Amino acid sequence: WVTQLGKNFVHVVLPFRQLYEDNLCFQKMAQVPGSQQFNHHLRIYQKEDLNKEVLKFMKLAYQEEK
Repeated sequence: WVTQLGKNFVHVVLPFRQLYEDNLCFQKMAQVPGSQQFNHHLRIYQKEDLNKEVLKFMKLAYQEEK
C-alpha cells in the first residue's frame, strides 16, 4: 500500500509473512507486533526505481494477499 506521497517520491509498504533481508530495495523492514506479518518499506523516486527486484517483490506481495 502507499503510505506517503512526497514532492519527489512515493513511499510504499509491502506486507509479507516472512522477512526478506537479502535485498537492495527496502529501506526498512519490521515485524508488526503480535503478528507474523513483516512490513517492508521502500521509496520510489524515479520510474527507474521500479526495477526487476522491486517488481518481483510487488508481485510476491500481491500473490500472498490472495
